[in-house]
Amino acid sequence: MRAGRAVCRAAAAIALVALAACASEPTRVQPGATRADTLQRLGPPTATYPLAQGGERLQYSRAPMGFEVTNIDLDASGRVTSVIQEMDEFYFGDTIQVDKWREVDVLRTYGRPYEITRVSSFNGNVWSWRYLQINNPRFLYIYLDPQGVVRRYHTGDDLRYDEGRRFRP
Repeated sequence: MRAGRAVCRAAAAIALVALAACASEPTRVQPGATRADTLQRLGPPTATYPLAQGGERLQYSRAPMGFEVTNIDLDASGRVTSVIQEMDEFYFGDTIQVDKWREVDVLRTYGRPYEITRVSSFNGNVWSWRYLQINNPRFLYIYLDPQGVVRRYHTGDDLRYDEGRRFRP
């Protein structure tokens, strides 16, 4: 009988953890929700950015080691107008504005990068973010010139993982 109770308690604990995880998932926030409700449900964002017409972006990033950056946009009255998980390869071509975006635009969309590096073939910094494409770990690389203007971007596989999905440092 005691073993049965222990199993029931363990199952209940697992269910509560799963329910809490769902409640704190940024992509589950519905348009029309208030800023206060959103903050109560998700906690403080990793960053906030002002938007046009008095709106605000609440950014929830799982970087540097996570794979998602969710932007929740609010209108001037503090109501959610959109919820977008930005780290999706399908949208990069429509979102990233080469020769127009500056550092602030990159940060407002993707948040702080996983890493900032340099390469010999480009005069500037290369910012990178991790994301998943159909469960395959990948990187988004954005190249910023010395003036902070986006000059190009590309994606690539995260080669630290082998076929068996074992991490190789």
